[in-house]
Amino acid sequence: MIQKIKKYSTTNTLVIFGIIFGVLFGILFPELALKQQVIGQIFISFLKMLVVPLVFSSIYIAIMGLGSLNDLKSIGLKTIGLYLLTTALAVLLAIAVMNLVPIGEPTSVEGLEYVKASQVAPFTFEAMILSFIPTNIFNSLADGSMMQIIVFSILFAIASMHLHVKRQELMLDFFTAVTNAMLTMAEWVIKLTPIGVFSLISYVIAEQGVDVVLGLWKYLLMVISVLLIHAVVTLPALLAIFAKINPFKYLSDVREAPIMAFSTASSAATLPVSMRIAEEDGGVDEKHASFVLPLGATVSMDGTAAYLTVAVLYISHLAGVDLSLMDQVLLGVTVVALSVGVAALPSASLVMMVVILNQIGLPVEYIALIVAVDRILDMARTSLNVTSDLVVVKIIDQIQKTTIKEK
Repeated sequence: MIQKIKKYSTTNTLVIFGIIFGVLFGILFPELALKQQVIGQIFISFLKMLVVPLVFSSIYIAIMGLGSLNDLKSIGLKTIGLYLLTTALAVLLAIAVMNLVPIGEPTSVEGLEYVKASQVAPFTFEAMILSFIPTNIFNSLADGSMMQIIVFSILFAIASMHLHVKRQELMLDFFTAVTNAMLTMAEWVIKLTPIGVFSLISYVIAEQGVDVVLGLWKYLLMVISVLLIHAVVTLPALLAIFAKINPFKYLSDVREAPIMAFSTASSAATLPVSMRIAEEDGGVDEKHASFVLPLGATVSMDGTAAYLTVAVLYISHLAGVDLSLMDQVLLGVTVVALSVGVAALPSASLVMMVVILNQIGLPVEYIALIVAVDRILDMARTSLNVTSDLVVVKIIDQIQKTTIKEK
């Protein structure tokens, strides 16, 4: 654990240096900064490379980890339903706040004509539903159609539960190995973040000037405000309604885990702490903590979903793209679905940011504008992710205990 914290802290320090030197390089040597853009493009390509296998394998093992179909129908459905509910509420909150207090003035960048941005297709419910269903999964995998991959991986995992036990174990071992390999590769790519940040930042500074970057304080404040509202209003309300306990006392008792998450910016690194705190200080049954929290580290991403929603809407404003209400609803559905496949690693949401920007038709170069404060926001949103996990496990625990008493 200490080694992981030290490793992530080192990465954070290097990213800060990458930002500083990128800004200086873009100001002092704009011509060179424009020519080295390929380095940033390579970094983004590495992020894209991980998306499909990581999402497919992580969702598969999350569903298979539920065990039997009976478990899937009982505690599994309750758990996933609550996780999706909290994530959806976080996304709705982000959309509402961004519409009430829109930030991001339209900007234009010479050399980055927003051709794709004008190709946002009109929303229809039929088109949305059909877009979720793959007609050829191999085409979906090759094209990186995330929604279709998610639907197929869920159905594939459920179908795998009908196989012989030995074959189930074989399949689970295989996809667990795939996930672990992808996570290892993700760690390698994340180590390249300082270089990627340097390249992207210096290019944007050289192309747009420093004024745009200085305007990020509104974006930073907006993301943190949405995360705080969800943490102190939405989640406590769910605890009070479903678990019927004093939410703030419970959150105070388990505060060590979100603090650890803030320090490491990793849900995976925080998982052992979350399980111990939930059991010892939160009064959660061991079997519920052992089942719900590991699943939450994969599928519960309230902070990440809220962050992605604010970031994409902010980028759309910068690009001068006015998304309709139904476009924003579709964005929300996509973010909720994709957040399930976000790896529990620092800055892994950058992977999903690339996917969403491509889907909407916005240039991925805009990631450079928000990556300057991404590490700070990464710690904040990871802390909210873990807080949401602790809220859901307590609700499940209280519901199960109440059900047993009634029987």
